[in-house]
Amino acid sequence: MIQKLQKGWRPTFVLLLLFLVWEFTARITEIPTWLLPTPSQIFNELINGWSSVSVHLSSTIRLILLGFVSGVTVGLLTAFILHNIPFLKESLYPLLILSQNIPIIVLAPLLVIWFGFGLLPKLIVITLVCFFPITISAMDGFRQVAPELFHYMQMAGATKRQLFWKLEFPFALPSIFSGLKISATYSVMGAVISEWLGSENGIGVYMTLSSSSFRTDRVFVAIFLIMALSLLFFIMINWLERFIIRWKAEGKNRGAS
Repeated sequence: MIQKLQKGWRPTFVLLLLFLVWEFTARITEIPTWLLPTPSQIFNELINGWSSVSVHLSSTIRLILLGFVSGVTVGLLTAFILHNIPFLKESLYPLLILSQNIPIIVLAPLLVIWFGFGLLPKLIVITLVCFFPITISAMDGFRQVAPELFHYMQMAGATKRQLFWKLEFPFALPSIFSGLKISATYSVMGAVISEWLGSENGIGVYMTLSSSSFRTDRVFVAIFLIMALSLLFFIMINWLERFIIRWKAEGKNRGAS
């Protein structure tokens, strides 16, 4: 705990310094509030308008969780299938990479035309931005098994299923969690973009309404909430990784000693 506090005070200090510079610069230069509000004005807007912001925030969190679970499921299933069926991997791997070159902001209106304004197009958008990092990380992790362990288990008579669940999957867990951390931050961005498509509630809707009415302070409130959500999901995945992959930390400690 003390080590975490010692490491955490530096970025906290830099962030506070940045806010102070922003606050005093905006006040001294008398920049209009609608153009660049000060951090204190943004904080006041967050507190005073919390009742309306919280409705949008809870809607976005629900959408993020649904989309993230969907993206993780699709990503892990895709990695599992491509890893175990080589000819499918050779056929589909280039298409997976190409799929990431399609701008989501261009694809999103098409999804609305095809599937309407309901929940489905929003989940598809979040799934599309989430599944790729997990798939690539998992497939790389499956290949990182030590050859001598693989050959030893084969000589011991392990089946293909046992090789995967008792050797390849545990070895891939650190890589999978790296992909989960990337996808966790992407899921927030995907949720906001999908809410721009058309929705009744959500941070994306709140930001659109605020920008169209020149409420810059509310736009910054939305930006800071998006950043806070991304950071929160990243920390949760990081905590889950430490809880599940304890052997990795124990190995590091033994190596250090």
